Amino acid sequence: MSSKRPALFGLTRSLSARVLLLTITFVMLGEVVVFLPSLARFRYNYLETRIAAARIATLALYATPDNSVSPSLQNQLLYHVGASGIVLHLPNQSQLMIASDMPPTVDLTYDLQDVGFFQLIIDAVATLARSGDVILRVLDRSPKEQNVVVEFLLGEGPMREEMWEFGGRILGLSIVISLITATLVFMSLRWLLVAPMRGMTRSMTAFRENPEDASRVIEPSARDDEIGVAERELAQLQETVRQALRQSARLAALGTAVTKINHDLRNILSTARLVSDSLAGSEAPEVKRAVPRLLNAIDRAVALCSGTLNFTREGAPPLRLQRFLLASMVEELADLLELKGGDRPLLLDRVPPDLAVEADREQLHRVLMNLLRNAMEAGVRSITVAAAAENGEIAIEVSDDGPGLPPKALANLFLPFAGSARPGGTGLGLAIAREVMRAHGGDIVLSESTAHGTVFRLSLPRAGAMAAEMRRGTVVGDSRPASARTPSK
Repeated sequence: MSSKRPALFGLTRSLSARVLLLTITFVMLGEVVVFLPSLARFRYNYLETRIAAARIATLALYATPDNSVSPSLQNQLLYHVGASGIVLHLPNQSQLMIASDMPPTVDLTYDLQDVGFFQLIIDAVATLARSGDVILRVLDRSPKEQNVVVEFLLGEGPMREEMWEFGGRILGLSIVISLITATLVFMSLRWLLVAPMRGMTRSMTAFRENPEDASRVIEPSARDDEIGVAERELAQLQETVRQALRQSARLAALGTAVTKINHDLRNILSTARLVSDSLAGSEAPEVKRAVPRLLNAIDRAVALCSGTLNFTREGAPPLRLQRFLLASMVEELADLLELKGGDRPLLLDRVPPDLAVEADREQLHRVLMNLLRNAMEAGVRSITVAAAAENGEIAIEVSDDGPGLPPKALANLFLPFAGSARPGGTGLGLAIAREVMRAHGGDIVLSESTAHGTVFRLSLPRAGAMAAEMRRGTVVGDSRPASARTPSK
């Protein structure tokens, strides 16, 4: 694993820098959206001011008998308005006009009486894009007299210069606003998001370097938002990983120890078995009564040693697949465990006599043996084994009428060294059983465990299953004729 630490504070990789740049960009985009309508409004107000000034200028015409003024006064009025000609359209179709001796040629006409919002923006942008002193003819109603229309001729140059100055002021103000806003947003996001995320990143990096060190587990804050939830979940995850590593280390040490002592222990048990076999020939009644129990204890010790060793090995157990009748295995187990009733539990065989499976017979035998022995040790009166082909698989159910599993066993059912339901048990039986079933492509689950009994469900893939015809004799494990095979009751 590489020990190189990530570059947390580089400009190109820093989340803070990216947040700052994005904030500035978005604020500037927002200012652009505001800038264009502001510029259009400035141009409209500029023209409206000239309309009002032109109307006031025409009032001087009413002071003369012939509605005309001297050339010098006329030039002064036009100068103050900023126009080269003014025409007043009255309701009675008459007109009053103030114009220079040589009025310029009109290039563009703008009627402000019915102009829309977007058209004002388009006209403002077009004004900024043009160059030269374009002559505009502008018409609008008088501000105080809605039935009077004022018209004047205007050079666009001075208006464009004022628009550029206004745009510069708006742009400078926008930059200041964007920087202030970006700084505030940046500091807020840094405090709310970036700093906690950096803390979690540092914790994950430190935990990766030494996950077994409890001091490297993050201490979550008291926040109740998403960041607080993420910190608490990260702390829980790190603690779970740390405990899992400790458990794995203990299992690895146990596997190493079991591997080392397995050979010597099996030799000792073999010697004990030889001595027990020699004792089996004794005629002493006490010895005859004790030898079977002694042999059974030695066999169980050998099985426990082998099972523990097999579990500590990595990988799934190797499979030797063969086809065999499931009912024959159940009958064999009933004979082996003496499940014929009397002082021992009764085995009820509900497996169809022609149902065959393709599996490792020895390992499936061990799985069913473990389930039956667990039921017997729980003090049940009867055990039922049923099987059927359904939904593309072979389903096997092992049920009993016992008192059910205790809460401790239910909480750690398939965990090695933790799921034993009886004192002195290792809890390996069900863990190995699940490993075996999953190696076959199936599984084992607890379907039910109540005061009225326990039900385990085993599944095997149907791909290797077959409904054997008894007369063909191609199924491994039972060559008797169909009439000679009966389920155990």
